[in-house]
Amino acid sequence: MSVNPDLLGTLMSQNENNSLNFTLTLNDLSFPLIDVSITNSPIPVNEPTTRGGVYFSDTFAYKMKGTVKDLSIVPLLTKKMLGPNTEFGELKITTQIDCEGKPMTIELFTNLTNSVQTPNLIELSMIIVKLNSN
Repeated sequence: MSVNPDLLGTLMSQNENNSLNFTLTLNDLSFPLIDVSITNSPIPVNEPTTRGGVYFSDTFAYKMKGTVKDLSIVPLLTKKMLGPNTEFGELKITTQIDCEGKPMTIELFTNLTNSVQTPNLIELSMIIVKLNSN
């Protein structure tokens, strides 16, 4: 996994203080992702393993939760989550942070691990697998 812990730490700190704007892009469609939280949490893996084509060797992972209010995303997610598929599909999420007074675009690539749908929204639980900046 290529996650820069310093950059992710900056992202987590700025999101806690400012509630950054996140956008989930799926099949060339953009969906605002709100109420985003990012944590470094233990994962239930005691030894290296492969699940859904994804190799897990760390016992901690950066987890991300967020909510989408546009339910037209639901049919697009079924091909991205383990369960109906044997492999995870990555979700691309973008945001901007302040890096020494300059805006920096961050791209997060995540695996969808769980979703909870209500009549008005869908809450997504993800694991961050890659982080790019430009």
